[in-house]
Parts: sequence; C-alpha cells; structure tokens
Amino acid sequence: MSVSHASIHPVEDPTTTDGGNNNAPRVRMKDIQGMPGTKGGLALRLSQFIFAVAALSVMASTSDFASVTAFTYLVVATSLQCLWSLCLAIVDIYALLVMRSLQNYRIVISFAVVDGIASTFTFAAACASAGITVLIDNDLNSCDDNHCLQFETATAMAFISCFSALTSFLLNFWSLASR
Repeated sequence: MSVSHASIHPVEDPTTTDGGNNNAPRVRMKDIQGMPGTKGGLALRLSQFIFAVAALSVMASTSDFASVTAFTYLVVATSLQCLWSLCLAIVDIYALLVMRSLQNYRIVISFAVVDGIASTFTFAAACASAGITVLIDNDLNSCDDNHCLQFETATAMAFISCFSALTSFLLNFWSLASR
C-alpha cells in the first residue's frame, strides 16, 4: 500500500517596515479591564480600599464597638481588606507604570485565592454586623443609647468593599478558568 506523506513547508515571518518600533505597548486579548495590571483592576482595588477604610474609620470612631464581638470582627476584617487592597493597588500602579502584564499563572492564582478569602471574610463580618444592628434597632429599640447610624454606615461600607473584592475574585478566577 502506497501512502503519500504530507510535506511541511515553513513560512517566514514577514519583516516590519516601521523600523522596528518595539516601544509600543502590548495589548493582549486576555487583558480584560478589572484583572490585575489594568486600569480597571486598579479602580477595583482603590474602591475596595476606600470603602474598607470608610467602614473601619466609621466603626472605630464609635466608643462602644469593642463591646460587641461582631463589630470587632468587622474592624479586623476591614483592616485586613485595607492592607490587601492597598498592597495590590501599589502592585497595579507599578505594573501600569512599567507596562507589564500580571497574567502569570502563579500571580493570578494567588490573587484569586486571597481575594476569595478576603471577600468571604469581609462578607461574614458585614453580615454579622448587620444582624447586630438590626437587633439593636428593630428588636431592642435602643438606638437612642447606641450609635446605630454609625453601625449601619460601617456595615454598608463593608458590604460595598466586599462586593468589589468579589468582583476582583471573579475576574481573576475567570482568567484562570479561560486558560
């Protein structure tokens, strides 16, 4: 039986005529706004940081937050969210300044894992604080003796910070899943 074999002919890369301009920024299809190293990612990190700082400062400004465990948990969770978001915002700023892509597998997986943990941690703290706030306001009717407005504001800011961290987690996870 005589079978013909396909032959392979190499194709040369066409030369560029623009003089080899290698300083142009490289944009890849997988660099979607909101992922690490993009302007959207920086905006998400800054929003996480700003809302976590707002929740932390409003809750810490009350004199009696330490008497309730859920409020102390909220202060700890938003403190960790502040630190994580600030560190990654600095990394995003650096990546944007030097025009580097942060789409390395190990970097993205560490961002995704810590974003998932931080958003879950902040969400749990916000839910616990919301439950205590509802208990104080609606069930005990003792908002006159407490700082209900500050507790509600801090809880709302923590929820917003949590949801922006969740968005970062989902985009990083999607980046990993689409490889």
